[in-house]
Parts: sequence; C-alpha cells; structure tokens
Amino acid sequence: MALPPSLRTSITPPELELVASEQLVEIVPLVSMERTAFISGAYGPLRPPTKCKVPLWMASNLKLKKKCHIVPPSWLNVEFLQERLLRETTDPSFSEMPFRFAEVAKILLDVAPDDLQNPEKIRMLLKDIREARQAKSREGLSKLDHNELMLPNLCAMEINEIRPFFVRGMSVLTHLTREPAPVDPNAMEQM
Repeated sequence: MALPPSLRTSITPPELELVASEQLVEIVPLVSMERTAFISGAYGPLRPPTKCKVPLWMASNLKLKKKCHIVPPSWLNVEFLQERLLRETTDPSFSEMPFRFAEVAKILLDVAPDDLQNPEKIRMLLKDIREARQAKSREGLSKLDHNELMLPNLCAMEINEIRPFFVRGMSVLTHLTREPAPVDPNAMEQM
C-alpha cells in the first residue's frame, strides 16, 4: 500500500522482507559446502542431495547462483491457499496463516518460481487472499472502539499496513472520548 511520507511511520515492505529472510527454509543443495558460520548462526554442511535448513536469505543467494533448489513451505501450494481463500471469503474472522506468509511467498515467487508447482496460480491466490484480508481489516477499523481492537491472525504485513491509520484513529478517538477536566468553581467566581 503506497502511503504519503507523512504516514510512513511503519516499516517498509522491503524491510519486512529482510526481517522475514531470517526464517529457516529447507533446500536441496546442488554443491557440497562445509559448515559455515555467519553472524546469525552456523549452517551446513551442505551435501547433495540431502535436505538441510538454512535462512531464507542464504537459500535465495544459493538459488540465484544455481547451487540449490528451495523446498517450498507446506502452506505454499495451490490446495492449501484455495482452502484459505474459501475461509477468508466465507468466515468473518481471519483464517490462520503463517505470521510472515506474505513476505516469504513474495521472496520465493521472485527467486524460485521454478521450485513451486503452478507459481502463477499461487501468485493469483495470494493476491485474492490479500484482498479479502484487507477488506476485513478495513471493516475492523471502521468498527474501531476506544477500548480495544481485536483482529486475531493478522500477519506482519497487514499489521504494518494498518498501524499508521490505527494509531492516528485511536489518538482522535481517545481525544473525543476523554472526560472533560473538572472545572474549578473558584476560578469561575474570579471571572
């Protein structure tokens, strides 16, 4: 969602992708590599064709160099996404999705579409799910209450999108519902 600079108080989508790239994914290495230490941890050894778990940033880097195949997460398939889309369109609450599903899916669709079955259908389903969830978010914000807001199962990207509107809306709502300060009767007599 494109926002004017005055509302950019949240993390940008590329920054969310960077955070999501720390998640571990399975790969099938195409080259051998000894255990390698990074700031975030040590990964490997890589021995083809044995699967191993590495951070998404490392899997993306290896994939771009044609040194591995990325095993997609269990939720990144047409059947699962169709079932979630059906839930999103028929159930008023948000269906449970991985917290960083939007970011991880975007990275995998950009870097490794050849490792996914039917990537265009997956892309379309993710777009439809996102639109359905955005409609629910807007509906939830329209029912904003100054006490609390319950939108369970939101993902990181969705929370990030509504944060500026929510913060501003809650500020206005709190200001409007705040009880007026008590008037000092002595001050009124001196007028």
